[in-house]
Amino acid sequence: MNNSLQIADYIVFLIYFILVTSYGLYIYRSKKNVSTSSNEYFLAEGSLTWWAIGASLIASNISAEHFIGMSGSGFALGLAIASYEWMAAATLIVVAIFILPVYLKNKIFTMPQFLAKRYNETVSAIMAIIWLLIYVFVNLTSIIYLGALAISSIAPVSFEFCIIGLSLFSVIVTLGGMKVIGYTDIFQVVVLILGGLVTTYLSLTLLSEHFGFGKDILKGLSVLAEKAPDHLHMIFDKSNPHYAELPGMSVLIGGMLINNLAYWGCNQYIVQRALGADLKTARKGILFAAFLKLLVPVIAVLPGIAMYVMHQNGMFQHEMLDATGVLKPDRAYPTLMNLLPAGLKGIALAALTAAIVASLAGKANSISTIFSLDIYKKHFNKNASERKLVLIGRWCVVVAMIIAAIVAPSLKSLDQAYQFIQEYVGFFSPGVLAIFLLGMFWKKTTAKAGLAGALLTVPIATVLKFLPMWTNGAFPDYPFLDRMEITFVAIVLIMVAISLLNPEPKQLHAAHKIEVDKSMFKVSSEFIIGSFIISGILIALYTVFW
Repeated sequence: MNNSLQIADYIVFLIYFILVTSYGLYIYRSKKNVSTSSNEYFLAEGSLTWWAIGASLIASNISAEHFIGMSGSGFALGLAIASYEWMAAATLIVVAIFILPVYLKNKIFTMPQFLAKRYNETVSAIMAIIWLLIYVFVNLTSIIYLGALAISSIAPVSFEFCIIGLSLFSVIVTLGGMKVIGYTDIFQVVVLILGGLVTTYLSLTLLSEHFGFGKDILKGLSVLAEKAPDHLHMIFDKSNPHYAELPGMSVLIGGMLINNLAYWGCNQYIVQRALGADLKTARKGILFAAFLKLLVPVIAVLPGIAMYVMHQNGMFQHEMLDATGVLKPDRAYPTLMNLLPAGLKGIALAALTAAIVASLAGKANSISTIFSLDIYKKHFNKNASERKLVLIGRWCVVVAMIIAAIVAPSLKSLDQAYQFIQEYVGFFSPGVLAIFLLGMFWKKTTAKAGLAGALLTVPIATVLKFLPMWTNGAFPDYPFLDRMEITFVAIVLIMVAISLLNPEPKQLHAAHKIEVDKSMFKVSSEFIIGSFIISGILIALYTVFW
């Protein structure tokens, strides 16, 4: 694999690096003479515009697991993997209408804070610790690993050097706080979309050329449809060999919905971008993010499908194999990037780096927010000053990044990293969603029920995954999205039963009240129009590619 860069590539990447760091420094210094509060540092309270919120949501969400992992899944599974993105667009609308107003009305700044207010400190502390473990050992680690793997395969630098470089760059961005992250993400998202489109264009023109149509991108799309019709279906039936990974209608109304609602509605890493804004601004930002979400499969999935067609027709036979000769779908995107001409390869490299750094910075900021406000201040130093909290947050960023960088190389055995991430985060998501939805919309939910939900979600998901193996197949081996659905229903039933059998005294229940009223869910006419446009596009996509 040709992992060399030309002078033009170095120049382009250097320009990107200088622009990001300079802009971040400018944003940071613009607040230099103002005393930094913890809310300003962690949430950029009142500072982010709707377009900054939307861009930051996408820049933080899209990372190496999309460019590399999702492209690899596109190679292996096809367009169906795009459901994670397209259904997320629909989910964002639901979050903006029904979930976000609850946080803003009740002045919620962290997810554990919501749990403490609605349930008790025990539930909050347990979930805070679980969140930190997931964020550090699954999310940060996988982002660093995939990022280093991708960059080392297209640039003449070692895997280990990439881990160190990405970690340091991310720490520098993160230490400036949410305002710096939010506004640099605007630049990052422009770079990653443009760079992603460059690689998509290359993949389709290569396909067109290989079949004798010249550099015609539209012919490339028609070749894709002709040569890989099995890779252009959104819904798999049970006869499909990949049904276990994307089980039929579960991608629309089952486990995928649970996965997306938990990720976009109950996830500090994501929701944090909107918590410092007013409701109207936050909703517009989320709607903007939903529009951007529709583009992600174009830059992340299509290149993988194009590589599948080319590989099936004799191209890139060696490049898609690892050192032991095993086919690795996650090599699809790096292989394409290595074919880009000088200058364009630098743009694609900048795009990939932008996605990785933005995602790492956002995740690290959320880790520091939860640790500083929900663990350190509550359990170690209740009288900590604002300055002390910010200092602790910055040290937390450094420590979390070091841990993730040390653990990252252990992920080298993965095949489709994107699916790995989704499955193991799915052990945790159903319980989170059950606790939050019942806490918001069912007043009778008790603290004991919340505690049961927090403690049982991982054990139930674990039993569902490993029971078929433990019983030699006597117990059904459900696809992981279906396991998420079963786990969610089980947790809801358990929480409802506990709440009804052992209701809380009225005084205790009043102390844990979350304010919710119908007026919170009213939306503007422009929001309704934007939502209808997104919904119409989604209906058209699923109708065409069903």
